[in-house]
Amino acid sequence: MFAAPELWVLVSFVLFVALLVYYKIPNNVAKALDNRAGKIHAELEEARRLREEAQTILADYQRKQRDAEKEAEDIIAMARREARFYAEESHKALGESLQRRVKLAEEKIARAEEQAVQDIRSRSVDAAVAATEMLIARELKGKSAEDLVDKSIRDVAAKLN
Repeated sequence: MFAAPELWVLVSFVLFVALLVYYKIPNNVAKALDNRAGKIHAELEEARRLREEAQTILADYQRKQRDAEKEAEDIIAMARREARFYAEESHKALGESLQRRVKLAEEKIARAEEQAVQDIRSRSVDAAVAATEMLIARELKGKSAEDLVDKSIRDVAAKLN
């Protein structure tokens, strides 16, 4: 019976367990495992909290990005409206300016035509008077010339009164 190896393995195992219990090794191992489990639980909670915080920050940045994109679209739309408005205003101002210039040019042309007609009339009258003087000086002599001058003076005096 004492020669059976299974007995000695049993005795060794019991003595080993007794030593472990005597030195409170299972309690220390259990405490170490409990401490380790607590640390792991705390780290998991911290990781969960950080994940939720990261998700909140991500959602906030996504919202800010959407707001910034919408604001950029609004700014672009407003810039397009203003550009269209300024283009229309410039086009209208250019049209009005051209109309004024055309009107001024037409008035200037009309005045120039009027002046040209007056100059032509004046030169025609001067030429006719000069031709008439030459004809009268060549053709009329003596008494008929004096009568014509007297008649012309009376006509001018009558027209002036």
